[in-house]
Amino acid sequence: MNEKKSPTSNITAPGLFGKENYVWIVAGLAVIALGLILMAGGKSDDPNVFNPKEVYSTTRITIAPILILIGLGIEVFAIFRKPKA
Repeated sequence: MNEKKSPTSNITAPGLFGKENYVWIVAGLAVIALGLILMAGGKSDDPNVFNPKEVYSTTRITIAPILILIGLGIEVFAIFRKPKA
């Protein structure tokens, strides 16, 4: 049979991401987690009473989604950023 033997090399390729990229990735994940925590909010004092001020608060419907989108933007930035040589 025709078998091609490939020579083994000891050359290591540089990593896909640098240390700074991983710092940005962790920062983006932290911002996303903060947005999710703010969106979840707290529990109601009385579960039988619907309080629209708690459910539709500015924090839950505006600030939290904006934080999640900013976190996703940070993630995209971290992925596309070229590591310094």
